[in-house]
Amino acid sequence: MAEPNAKLPAENTDSAKGFAFALAAYLLWGFLPFFMKAIAHIPAPEVVAHRIVWSVPLAGLVLVWLGRTEDVKVALRSPRMLRMAALTAVLITINWGIYVWAIGAGRAIETALGYYINPLFSIFLGALLLKEKPSPAQMVAIALAAAAVAVLAFDAGGLPWVSIGLCLSWGFYAFFRKTLPIGPNQGFFLEVLLLSIPAIGYIIWLEATGQGHFGDTGMADVLWLMSCGIVTAIPLMIYANGAKLLRLSTIGIMQYIAPTMIFLIAVFVFHEPFGTAKLIAFALIWAALVIYSGAMLAQSRARRAEQVSPAE
Repeated sequence: MAEPNAKLPAENTDSAKGFAFALAAYLLWGFLPFFMKAIAHIPAPEVVAHRIVWSVPLAGLVLVWLGRTEDVKVALRSPRMLRMAALTAVLITINWGIYVWAIGAGRAIETALGYYINPLFSIFLGALLLKEKPSPAQMVAIALAAAAVAVLAFDAGGLPWVSIGLCLSWGFYAFFRKTLPIGPNQGFFLEVLLLSIPAIGYIIWLEATGQGHFGDTGMADVLWLMSCGIVTAIPLMIYANGAKLLRLSTIGIMQYIAPTMIFLIAVFVFHEPFGTAKLIAFALIWAALVIYSGAMLAQSRARRAEQVSPAE
């Protein structure tokens, strides 16, 4: 999903170029379930390993093109930076693993719910760890999201762990990623570079033991696995360069494009069951997002009004 370390534009205004970049990224993420469904016969850990390995050359080429390789060299010489990047790398790997497995297992609806909850969990995390005070509207939205999870838990006889796992892994990834003092493109390259060492080892072990799908099961699987780098790196790179040209409020609204597409694909294309409990849960989530988005837009308008008003 979206790169959390993108910076706001200097003038805090939207640009058509930024909107186009962000929209393209969210649409690509929204259609990603089709790709993951096509490779559902390949175990999720193997898919994740190939997502990592094939992302490295693509992300590296982008940095060379942008002329930002020096930032990575500095980071590689900093033990503290490497420890921080290793932590975020582990969190994003967990997130990818849950997502890939869930789509293949016919639980795309749960992934959509997890990504809907993400922004509300980030508010909760800020209040818990950074002592930020949520607004009344944000507190209501968080309560509605918690109620949605409770409804699903009651209906299933257990927690919706796919949704919660995606939410927790991405929420903590976004939280710690903000502390990594490096640009979004450089940070992504550093993460997949660190992950590539165990990923390559795992792929070699799979192929040596006859369990791998890279070459042993036909050329189609080879192409699918090599394409994992494209579907992983390209949307992140596009988003990273678009988000810095948009206001935070605009990004906040656009982030619902991908989970909405995932939800629609899950129900109307994959024909996943969508009973009364899930209907109630999603109604609660959508109500929470309306409240959250409305409050965010109101705050954004108030800030713009203060900026254009004459000083007293």
